[in-house]
Amino acid sequence: MTQKPPAVASARTLARRAYHRLRHDIVSGHLAAGSKLKLETLVQQYAIGMSPLREALARLVGDQLVKTEDQRGFWVAPLSLEELDDISRVRTLVETEALRLSIENGDDAWEQDVRNAFEALSEVERGLPLTQQPVPQETLDVWEERNHAFHTALVAACRSPWLVRLQELLYQQAERYRRVSLSYSQGRRFVHDEHVAIFEAAVARNGLRACRLTEDHLMRTYDAVRGALARMQAEAADAA
Repeated sequence: MTQKPPAVASARTLARRAYHRLRHDIVSGHLAAGSKLKLETLVQQYAIGMSPLREALARLVGDQLVKTEDQRGFWVAPLSLEELDDISRVRTLVETEALRLSIENGDDAWEQDVRNAFEALSEVERGLPLTQQPVPQETLDVWEERNHAFHTALVAACRSPWLVRLQELLYQQAERYRRVSLSYSQGRRFVHDEHVAIFEAAVARNGLRACRLTEDHLMRTYDAVRGALARMQAEAADAA
């Protein structure tokens, strides 16, 4: 096996690292929706060269998290209720179809991966406060990571690389809206019982029930996020 030259490997590592850091800051709202991404500022902020930064931004354009225009630079993708509606509708279609196929095709290894992901997620959810008191950002980050892993494990056996790719892209977009809307939410949803029900239906190989529960789960989240985003936009309009 031919190894890549160290300089090439290092450049790709830097670009990958920049991609993950920028993606986190966009999804979490640290880089505001619609804001201009000034390359010189990002080079200093992330301590990275211009070449790996541009490569990272190109990946984020592919993820629909960054917008670009010829010779005019880069912007964080804006947020809108119309896009949220579209993302939620398409994500529900993609994820339920991927889950149905995954339950049909999943073997013992798939089921064990689902169990492992569910247990890791449950460990965090069981430790969340039952009141509406604030949750530390570090805990929210861990929950997001494990929630992502659970949803990914559920559809991993669908045998369709395109469905998996689309599910990942749509999850990223939904996560961005969910995180940005948190500060405007009127109370945090407790979703552990929903995850338990989906898990139990999946490992019981009850595809119809698992898909119905997943659709309900996604729509409840969508309703909460849409309400928060509408309030956020109304406040911004009043302040303008």
